[in-house]
Amino acid sequence: MLQQLIIQNYAIIDEIQIRFSAGLNIITGETGAGKSILMGALNLILGERADTGVLLNKERKCIVEGVFSIDAKPEVKRFLHDNELDNETELVLRREIAVNGKTRSFINDTPATLQQLKQLASLLVDLHQQFDSLELGDSDFQREVLDALAGNTEALAGYQAVFVQWMQSNKELETLQEQKALFRKELDYNQFLFDELNELSLKENELEDLARELKLLSNAEAVKTALSRVTYELTDTDQPVTQLLKQLANQLQPYSDFHGSIPTLLTRLQAAQIELQDLSAETEQVNDEVRFDEQRISIINDKLSTGYKLLKKHNVTDTNALLAIQADLEHKLQAILDIDEAITLKEKQVDSLLQQATALANTVSKARKKQVSPLEGNVNRLLQQVGMPNARLKVEMTSTALNATGTDEIEFLFDANQPAGQAGKSNRFEPIRKVASGGELSRLMLCIKSLVAKRIDLPTMIFDEIDSGISGEAAKQVGIIMKELSGQRQIICITHQPQIAGKASSHFFVYKEIRGESIKTNIRLLNDDERMTAIAKMLSGEKPTAAALENAREMMN
Repeated sequence: MLQQLIIQNYAIIDEIQIRFSAGLNIITGETGAGKSILMGALNLILGERADTGVLLNKERKCIVEGVFSIDAKPEVKRFLHDNELDNETELVLRREIAVNGKTRSFINDTPATLQQLKQLASLLVDLHQQFDSLELGDSDFQREVLDALAGNTEALAGYQAVFVQWMQSNKELETLQEQKALFRKELDYNQFLFDELNELSLKENELEDLARELKLLSNAEAVKTALSRVTYELTDTDQPVTQLLKQLANQLQPYSDFHGSIPTLLTRLQAAQIELQDLSAETEQVNDEVRFDEQRISIINDKLSTGYKLLKKHNVTDTNALLAIQADLEHKLQAILDIDEAITLKEKQVDSLLQQATALANTVSKARKKQVSPLEGNVNRLLQQVGMPNARLKVEMTSTALNATGTDEIEFLFDANQPAGQAGKSNRFEPIRKVASGGELSRLMLCIKSLVAKRIDLPTMIFDEIDSGISGEAAKQVGIIMKELSGQRQIICITHQPQIAGKASSHFFVYKEIRGESIKTNIRLLNDDERMTAIAKMLSGEKPTAAALENAREMMN
């Protein structure tokens, strides 16, 4: 609820404070007194754009401040919590326009962005002006009306959660299918490359080892000759080296006590003899192992030839690089098998979510359809009440593809000349946005909002001169509807109609006064006698007659 509105240095307002009541607050005043200026100032704290031209005194800033009670507004408290703003029972929105034209926004004295101010204000105030009725022709608004009447808030939230999951899963499925298509383009080539490498069946460092083995086999005869020569010289000649070393050691042995170094020399000669004997034995063993094998040479040559071609083909230099390429190709081929499995699982998930979303959408749609006939009947009854006896509303629902709001396309159709009980008289139902006039839209919007307000907790509702073009009984009925609305929420209404003003819980009067050499706008709360006089003036002019005063009293009662 808007408890207080404070305006300083705005247009022709120096400073005013308005304390609103919880019921129906009516604002009246002569044309040009400044009622629209009040709405302009209020729009500032609702997040509208600011104009430096509104500064009354160009040497000081303009301040507009609204104080709201938010005890029963959990969505407002949630917004404050989510945006890390002070969360109290009282909420203050403030907008300042500096002399240099810069504007600042505050929520509970904390600087806020204009977008934050606008979002929060939308939870607090529903400002309805005559031109705002254009949204009545918007399909989203029309659907929201049916959802509000159907109590679809939770069902729609549940559907939308599943719908978002379905859309996300669909996107993921498309991505997997695109990856598979890309993999498929390379599949045959990658399979061929992998089969080439797999058939060669390489082991780590194998080509390098085979090259060394081939070199040995190709030179086996020369290697064996050299090894045999070593063995022969060491152990098989008439005077082998090992035997000579033994003889030399024996000759030196008798003199080992004559010099301190001789025992060391003896030890080294004996060690050398033993080492050469071992060397001869190992050389002989290696000689036995070296054999010329023409078949093995052929096998190695074939494998090396294939291996070297693959090294060149893949532009690498060693066996291990080829093995790494083979592993990568195997991974890519496995990925195709994995992605097929992933696609199958994702398709099942998409189908399951689609079934869930469709079932939930059908539930929402059924609830909407149940409200079509009651909405048409109630609105048409209210249209007669507000002075449009021949006007009719018709709600047309058609099925459409699954989307964020379900499977329904909703269109409000209107015929301003369709007398009750004479369905064929005109039968020119067309979309509201094409055929309804401004005045018709305003009253139609009031009728619809009065029905919606009974189902959901609308914020403070402000009506700015939506009663244009009506009078008499129609104006009285508009006043009755507003009065009924004000029993459940705060209503603020700017009006020129005495029939509406007579229904006020609080009646504010906007007027101009001369202060010094300037004219300023002011506002005051009227008592019962002042109210009666003001309404009488609205009925009969500046000097109300006794009949007008009596009529005003009747309207107030």
